[in-house]
Amino acid sequence: MKKILLISTLILLAACGGVKKTQEALNSGNYISAMNKAIKNLAENKTKKGHQAYVVLLEDAFAKNAQREMEQISFLKGDGNPANLETIYNKYLQLKQIQERIRPLMPLPIYDENRNASFDFVNYDSRIVATKNNLSEYLYSNANNLLTSADEKEDYRAAYSELKYLQEINPGYKETIGKMEDAYAKGLEYVRVEIGNDTQQIIPERLEDELLDFNSYGINDFWMEYHSNPVANIKYDYALNLDFREINVSPEQVNEKQIIKEKLVKDGYDYVLDDNGNVAKDSLGNDIKVDKFKKVKCNFYQFTQFKAAQIGAKVSITDLESGQEINSYPLSSEFVFEHVYANYRGDKRALDTDLITLLNVRAVPFPTNEQMVYDAGEDLKLRLKSIIAQNRFVADNQFND
Repeated sequence: MKKILLISTLILLAACGGVKKTQEALNSGNYISAMNKAIKNLAENKTKKGHQAYVVLLEDAFAKNAQREMEQISFLKGDGNPANLETIYNKYLQLKQIQERIRPLMPLPIYDENRNASFDFVNYDSRIVATKNNLSEYLYSNANNLLTSADEKEDYRAAYSELKYLQEINPGYKETIGKMEDAYAKGLEYVRVEIGNDTQQIIPERLEDELLDFNSYGINDFWMEYHSNPVANIKYDYALNLDFREINVSPEQVNEKQIIKEKLVKDGYDYVLDDNGNVAKDSLGNDIKVDKFKKVKCNFYQFTQFKAAQIGAKVSITDLESGQEINSYPLSSEFVFEHVYANYRGDKRALDTDLITLLNVRAVPFPTNEQMVYDAGEDLKLRLKSIIAQNRFVADNQFND
């Protein structure tokens, strides 16, 4: 009984807490939050007596929000600035969306007052359409002006942003898509990517192809396009050079280590004799035996195959218009091949379990120098991706860290 009472009390407190937060949102003028909380609870159970407070709060918040929004819309219209059209349009949309969320809950009874909650629903469709048309014309005209007067790539990007929003609210309006494509092409930064090799080693073709495949890096940079094969009619803004300064591959090595192991191991058993020289018996009449041990010895030979490759490189970014190097980053990477196997001479019982496991391993062929350099380059790709992802070209020809 006490447990049931405790659960009921907790539920009541939680419900009261929800109503209190809704009331606080209403009192602070955060009408949207108050309505969201009320609608959520009423959608779960609108006839529950414990939810009556939400009905009253929703009615109050709806009326106050509609009044405030219409007053603000009236003020913005009176200002006469077409830049206000987007705000007006969004306010109308929000007013309509709120009504569409409340409508399925109707009717909402208020038991104490013996009536249903009252909501002054308004058809905003014509106002939304009219505002959208005016906003579309404003956005289209503004984007056209930006495209006509553009001096910098940022101007084309601003025009693209206007047109993108226009396409979202009014798909297919006039020549929006064509102008978006034009703005995007002119707002792009083009980067020429090259790999240089100042070493005496050959860079594996597969590694070079993967380093230049920027699509595989998963870098989401909408306004940046990287070309490893320069296009003749494109004026490149930047050059990104990856210069290999050093490639070292160590000789193939096999290192041997000898371990001598000794251990006492069970080697049969002896009978226990009594004072008369006879085999002693236990309480059940069985012969008493004791384990017999002997020391065994084993020479364990561990072989380690070892080969390493190190790559040293430099990433540099150059502003092609000024000819100045913007920034540079050293890169280094290493790959180590190591393989362990073993054999033995003597009694294997002297060996520990982990050593015995190595006896099942055999020597393997060493990887080629080309494979070693490629494997070292795997880490190099990750480091290069990190540099590009964390640093962005911007209009003032600087890098952001």
